[in-house]
Amino acid sequence: MPYEWIMGLAGGGLIGVAAAIFLLVNGRIMGASGLIGGLVDGSGRHDWRERAALLAGLFLAPALLVPFMAGAQTHLTNNWGVIIIAGLLVGVGTRLANGCTSGHGVCGISRLSLRGIVATVFYIGAGALTVVVFKHGLGII
Repeated sequence: MPYEWIMGLAGGGLIGVAAAIFLLVNGRIMGASGLIGGLVDGSGRHDWRERAALLAGLFLAPALLVPFMAGAQTHLTNNWGVIIIAGLLVGVGTRLANGCTSGHGVCGISRLSLRGIVATVFYIGAGALTVVVFKHGLGII
């Protein structure tokens, strides 16, 4: 099995474990976009510490693992314009869908939520279409 697949599988497993722990401890669904959005728009003032801890973990965990992951390829473009526009579109998409892949994909599908399953199908379809158009069609990424 290629190295990237193993790392993707390990990362997905860790997201699942984190979502399960969050649900067991807080009794709530872990949606990263909702938790971060509450910090940005101020609606999550009452539990800002757990939101800030999640955000810190999102940035610190990869930074701490970089020395152990020499040789791993991310296939990330170095075009900052594309990265910024893509990030903004992901943010808008998660607001429109009322959640992100962690909330709908991991937690929603595991609970057999129809809304989560439909949202995840659209996320995957939009991602595949984006790769076809912007990588193979236009050569931008």
